[in-house]
Amino acid sequence: MRTKEAVEEKPRFVPPPGTGQRIYEIDPSLKGHRSHLDNRYSQYKKMREMIDQHEGGLDAFSRGYEKFGFQHSANGITYREWAPGAKWASLIGDFNNWNPNANVMTQNEYGVWETFLPNNADGSSPIPHGSRVKIHMDTPSGIKDSIPAWIKFSVQAPGEIPYNGIYYDPPEEEKYVFQHPQPKAPKSLRIYESHVGMSSPEPKINTYVSFRDDVLPRIKRLGYNAVQIMAIQEHSYYASFGYHVTNFFAPSSRFGTPDELKSLIDRAHELGLLVLMDIVHSHASNNVLDGLNQFDGTDTHYFHSGSRGHHWMWDSRLFNYGSWEVVRFLLSNARWWLEEYKFDGFRFDGVTSMMYTHHGLAVGFTGNYNEYFGYDSDLDAVVYLKLVNDLIHGLYPEAVTIGEDVSGMPTFCIPVRDGGVGFDYRLHMAIPDKWIEMMKLKDEDWKMGDIVHTLTNRRWLEKCVAYAESHDQALVGDKTIAFWLMDKDMYESMALDRPSTPRIDRGIALHKMIRLITMGLGGEGYLNFMGNEFGHPEWIDFPRGEQRLPNGAVIPGNNYSYDKCRRMFDLGDADYLRYRGMQEFDQAMQHLEEKYGFMTSEHQYISRKDEWDKIIVFERGNLVFVFNFHWTNSYFDYRVGCLKPGKYKVVLDSDDKLFGGFGRIDHEAEYFSSDDLYDNRPRSFLVYAPSRTAVVYALCEE
Repeated sequence: MRTKEAVEEKPRFVPPPGTGQRIYEIDPSLKGHRSHLDNRYSQYKKMREMIDQHEGGLDAFSRGYEKFGFQHSANGITYREWAPGAKWASLIGDFNNWNPNANVMTQNEYGVWETFLPNNADGSSPIPHGSRVKIHMDTPSGIKDSIPAWIKFSVQAPGEIPYNGIYYDPPEEEKYVFQHPQPKAPKSLRIYESHVGMSSPEPKINTYVSFRDDVLPRIKRLGYNAVQIMAIQEHSYYASFGYHVTNFFAPSSRFGTPDELKSLIDRAHELGLLVLMDIVHSHASNNVLDGLNQFDGTDTHYFHSGSRGHHWMWDSRLFNYGSWEVVRFLLSNARWWLEEYKFDGFRFDGVTSMMYTHHGLAVGFTGNYNEYFGYDSDLDAVVYLKLVNDLIHGLYPEAVTIGEDVSGMPTFCIPVRDGGVGFDYRLHMAIPDKWIEMMKLKDEDWKMGDIVHTLTNRRWLEKCVAYAESHDQALVGDKTIAFWLMDKDMYESMALDRPSTPRIDRGIALHKMIRLITMGLGGEGYLNFMGNEFGHPEWIDFPRGEQRLPNGAVIPGNNYSYDKCRRMFDLGDADYLRYRGMQEFDQAMQHLEEKYGFMTSEHQYISRKDEWDKIIVFERGNLVFVFNFHWTNSYFDYRVGCLKPGKYKVVLDSDDKLFGGFGRIDHEAEYFSSDDLYDNRPRSFLVYAPSRTAVVYALCEE
């Protein structure tokens, strides 16, 4: 844990590489691909050695933000920019009346441009805080004004289309000072995925301050222990959900200032919440006005040239991870957010796209190891992922890294020193796909074994973050689980003073069961996108205008409306609506995991997957979970197996009236195990299992 006093004590040491051989002990099947994996590890070690030799180590190399961009010293400001394609450059801005001849830059042999601006005669800064700044270049593509690549803040002025880089260096008395230590990473992560801009019930762009004051206490009350914030890195196109980054070191100005973001993070730490950042290093915006694309007038500056440098589906640019300065830029970027803003870790977006030259597009991964370690592997990208995980875990052992990988790459969550890619967790992306598949089937066609297999199909010793749905399923064009289940009935039958419908009853029941079984079996972490805990009825649709595609097709806009770009938390809080029951259940589920820690319990046993009864029974720690997915059948004196002898009591019941259920379970009842071998368990007890209900029983501690 880092305290306020330790903030200035910058870490200096990243442990040297290990042998990279333990992966073969963990997974002997990898031996058949030893030449590829050993080469991958040797390339990583070679890169570490080169960084040690030429840059003084990974610690120094990852401090690029202390060399590039604007560096304020006692005598003035030095500005440096790597732009090897430029033929001439100068710094322009409000401070010199945008005069391209006032502050001409010089270039060194590595393509780095530099200029020094001495302090004013009265000792004041040559560039006032808040000034607009850009770099003016003569490039192979013509004269170009660009926002500095290492800019710490950029703003779109009212009525203007392009963004402006902002020299952000407020007086000491205005800089936010962190007051609270960062929490230690919990054993089990319960993540509330969120987006600051759309976190208001009102149709507007919300702020860091409002999120800090209104949303963070809600997240804490609900029982989550981490908040994952999307769209932090500046992105000129709001509807990209933050995934088309233009300014990698700048927090989005739509939501407020850098210091207001710091106050948000500090408040989260005060509440004991980890703050994870959705970081995008898999691609960059193709915006040539505001971003890195053709920054120095060339196609090859930060990115691969030609088709390899363009992601045809995302319409974005792809980094060249084999470039020394690109690696410096990205490593420094990861460190910047940890160092300057005290983020507690990252969810790395689009890692599948990084690891393969085909980017995972139109590829059906079957699990055959040849799919992971063949010619389609992007070795430079995997080496970069090793380096960034090495850096993060070396400097900040408590920091958490989560990788978004749909391919199932073996070694993904094995430490780098052992030959792995080094992530702490993998997003278990197969789970939401399975639930959507289930949504399209009749209840009688749901296969209990198929559900259990999907939830438990993960690699040994590799941790997963499970989720039933994330922001992806909430976007316009897709459907949330609540909408799949209840459809238009959500608009007419969610008030308690109106009669329910069979569709609503089914939807609310299954919404709760799906979440609990996902948390119970899906991984060592759990994620929920804000609002989905109570079945938010609206999809997400960012304000946008009509879009014309290159082929002439037109995608209609929504007249730049914010109506679907918000979260109506008041629905989940209203005691006269059925949404309240689903929110109460989600809260009870989080607090149950907090108390019993079942997601990370070493003891897990699935004793029943009954396709006829539609029953699933499993044990996690001292808990026994009983799920009855049958649509009509309730079972009296239903025997369930267990491991430990003693008295069991109900600790969570999805049919509780508080959760919008029918109250069919007696919470005062006690259940005593008998030494009857059942379902390959040494003991068992009898329960009542109502239809479409999940009940959790805990062994009572005497």
